[in-house]
Amino acid sequence: MPIDTRAPLLAAPEHEDLRRALRRFLTSAASVTRARAHAEGEEFDRAVWLRLADELGVTGLGIPEEFGGVGFGLTEQAVVLEELGRELYGGPYLASVVLGAAALLAAGDRAAQEKLLPGIAAGETVATLAAAGVDGEWRVGGPTGVVAREREGGWVLDGSCTHVPDATVADVLLVLADTEQGRGLFVLPAGSPGLSVADLSALDQTRRFSRVELRGAAAECAGTPGDGDRVLAAVLDRAAVALGAEQLGGAARCLELAVEYAKVRHQFGEPIGRFQAIKHLCADMYLAVESSRSAVMFASRALDEETAEAGAAASLTKAWCSDAFLQCAGDAMQIHGGIGYTWECDVQLYFKRAQSSKHLFGGPAHHRDTLAARLGL
Repeated sequence: MPIDTRAPLLAAPEHEDLRRALRRFLTSAASVTRARAHAEGEEFDRAVWLRLADELGVTGLGIPEEFGGVGFGLTEQAVVLEELGRELYGGPYLASVVLGAAALLAAGDRAAQEKLLPGIAAGETVATLAAAGVDGEWRVGGPTGVVAREREGGWVLDGSCTHVPDATVADVLLVLADTEQGRGLFVLPAGSPGLSVADLSALDQTRRFSRVELRGAAAECAGTPGDGDRVLAAVLDRAAVALGAEQLGGAARCLELAVEYAKVRHQFGEPIGRFQAIKHLCADMYLAVESSRSAVMFASRALDEETAEAGAAASLTKAWCSDAFLQCAGDAMQIHGGIGYTWECDVQLYFKRAQSSKHLFGGPAHHRDTLAARLGL
């Protein structure tokens, strides 16, 4: 029986309709071929991004209707993220629609929400969140590297932050900074005086990260100064599951590529897919993919329904999906043999994304520790 890695993440008919429409769009307009071009230095294609927003409406899925969105939740966004992960889409969906919108919603600042969320929902405004600490780690309570001071009825920011996703294409930055009252969330437009952004060199160039420098940059506070840790905690749980869904899509595509190659690569006069060692690798990959699917399904619903186990489910999902994606990418490279390491082979792009996303928002060890703490172990 052939392995089917295209089983729906969720059984609801509307989710499967969304999946089919998005897969058709990505295959024609934003396939892994475009991801390869992005890795080679091609700039962000805003026209494709606006088509995603206009034709499919996916940028407004997790935003309430009162702010121009569709009013769904992470459950629906997970379907989108899985499909984007299959094609290694390099656009700012994670940065803007997940991180940016979630931060604004968690901050609870009505004026900031009314000002920014409709543009994010329409795809006209690209936002990003600068919340990694000075060590590059995304975690509650870590040093931010940015200080906010009140001055003449407003705020100015000084310092630097790193590993900011898609900052070079963002129209607005949401920055976590230290104040006398504690950490707060601050909003400043791209191109503001005192703000500079520079891309970082990274293993995975299909997703861009930047270093942001702030020297007396004027900003507005979103919400209450001192409420930043609560906001970040809420965002990171959603980000962990969102990234897990993306990792699921990448892992599933690695399995597909491995199975396809095992059917056409011959050794000793027969396809290598007939060899027991290859069969075992594919079976292990299939188990990793389907286990990841279950974790993403459960965690996304738990966060949407705000159940008691939502936080633990988020940490479990990030830890499991990070390992599963890296396992599947590594096994796919083994099945491809030496060609899997070459630039011409797509598998190496997935392996690099797996390595990169494993550490984003905390690695598996961090999330296993967090899971144990949340379970009281």
